Amino acid sequence: MGDSRCCNSEGDQTITCRGYRYKASLGKYQPTVAKEIGRLSQENIVARIWKKDYTVWKPTPDEISNRMGWLDSPAVMSTKTAEINDFREEVYADGFRQALLLGMGGSSLAPEVFANIFGRGGNSLKLSVLSSTDPMEVLKQEEWSKKEKTLFIVSTKSGGTIETISFMKYFYNSASKQVGADKAGDYFIAITDPGSGLEEIAKKLKFRRIFLNNPCIGGRYSALSYFGLLPAALIGVDTETILNKGKYTATDTSKRENNLAALLGCSMGALSKEGRDKTTFILSPKIAHFGRWLEQLIAESTGKEGKGVLPVIEETFDSPERYSRDRLFTYIKVDGDNSQDTIVNGLINSGEPVVEIVLDSIYDLGGQFILWEVATVIAGWSLGINPYDQPNVESSKVLSNEIITKYREEGRLPEIGAAIEDNGLAVYTDVAATNIDNVLSKFISQGIKEGKSYASIQAFIEPTEENETLLKELRKKIGGESGIATTLGFGPQFLHSTGQLYKGDGGGGIFIQFVSATQKDAVIPDEGKKIPLSFGILKRAQMLGDRESMLRAGRKVISFDLGNNIKGNLKRLTEGYK
Repeated sequence: MGDSRCCNSEGDQTITCRGYRYKASLGKYQPTVAKEIGRLSQENIVARIWKKDYTVWKPTPDEISNRMGWLDSPAVMSTKTAEINDFREEVYADGFRQALLLGMGGSSLAPEVFANIFGRGGNSLKLSVLSSTDPMEVLKQEEWSKKEKTLFIVSTKSGGTIETISFMKYFYNSASKQVGADKAGDYFIAITDPGSGLEEIAKKLKFRRIFLNNPCIGGRYSALSYFGLLPAALIGVDTETILNKGKYTATDTSKRENNLAALLGCSMGALSKEGRDKTTFILSPKIAHFGRWLEQLIAESTGKEGKGVLPVIEETFDSPERYSRDRLFTYIKVDGDNSQDTIVNGLINSGEPVVEIVLDSIYDLGGQFILWEVATVIAGWSLGINPYDQPNVESSKVLSNEIITKYREEGRLPEIGAAIEDNGLAVYTDVAATNIDNVLSKFISQGIKEGKSYASIQAFIEPTEENETLLKELRKKIGGESGIATTLGFGPQFLHSTGQLYKGDGGGGIFIQFVSATQKDAVIPDEGKKIPLSFGILKRAQMLGDRESMLRAGRKVISFDLGNNIKGNLKRLTEGYK
């Protein structure tokens, strides 16, 4: 399909391109976006991005110049498809029928997209992803890994991510018990940067294979590198087609200033500066999981220096009148799926700014990865921030590590005094309340700032379907009653996704933490440590560290300990919210 463009009398723009169709209905914001696109063109931003000019964002190259290798990923990885396909055939022939990916953030989200959207092809493996330190989830994945011959994929850019290395230690120990220490390494592969700690460990333990990624690619920009494509190939995804879609989009976005990525990036940046700093995604059910990858990309890239674009995914949609006037709606659908059209048309008719992208097929997500990466760094330029660093993620890690170090020395975690305790449910907050059933309502009502606020549910509990359903009910009620945007994430995964924005944006967030008692723990193998660490302790330390990090950043935080009754206490809080 060729390329064609047109504008109607109201300034709405339509683009037809290979693999997708795009329409922007920006209403009164069209002139604002057009002005930003004019500035982009005047400063020659698109050409400078593709020349890897760090001055697009900052006057120094720190954490920019060494993070732009993703621009070359479609072309470079096209030379690697035979290698990764041969590897799939090798492990399949060797009897492997499952793969368990151990990773966090950018190392796990693209593989999850491929596994949930594409499914399995012939002569391929079933893929599961472990990105939770909840001990019950770890134990569940361990049992799953024993069902059939399983390949373990240890995936981390830095090679030192505490969650991933803890996973590796635990599952290597488990595999050694199953097949013998002399054979365990043959069940493991590593995806990491050259010279990382994981590369050294993998060599020492004689991993079956080490895939060294381009070190100039940041985690959230790594979908079309080994981090995303190797797991995709293992489940039978046609990676050559994915990369061809990416190459076409890369060519399109590099040749013209007025390309779709520029329009999207300028729309996010310009509308954010106008107070519409929450980009809400409406996705075809078939590609719904793509939203979780978009969430990390946009949140971690733009939320800093008191600015940000909050990506809102998987929200229950209501009548247009419900929403605060702080949104940009983005509708991405697969051609032929009109299930969300009524919702979107209602938003357009009510004057909400909406952009629509229609994909010819799910394989056009190969182009969407590049499209949104370019759009996001353009939004960073528009906001005047560095889209490649994540300073507040590091601050949370530091505090969590301090708590873990102290635990290893003293054998106990720090305690925070509960404001109210009632029948196994405890709340930690500075909100004056005597009734635990309405404390959440008071906390949110006191924290709302018109046009600026959003509520984030952060669940450091087992990520089961039942728990997620209960949390979604609470999320729906908060959004419906307050009219503000809501998000939901399980810890510690969200720390590597939206955690940067929560602590680095303009401070409008209202944060609701949940933690529960550990029903059954799993100890992390760690030689030479007097007091061993467990996944239950690690998860709670991360919750406490992130809580302290948010409080130091001036954020409003309320924490609930659900004790041993997650289901009952979540229902109680949902029913009590008014």
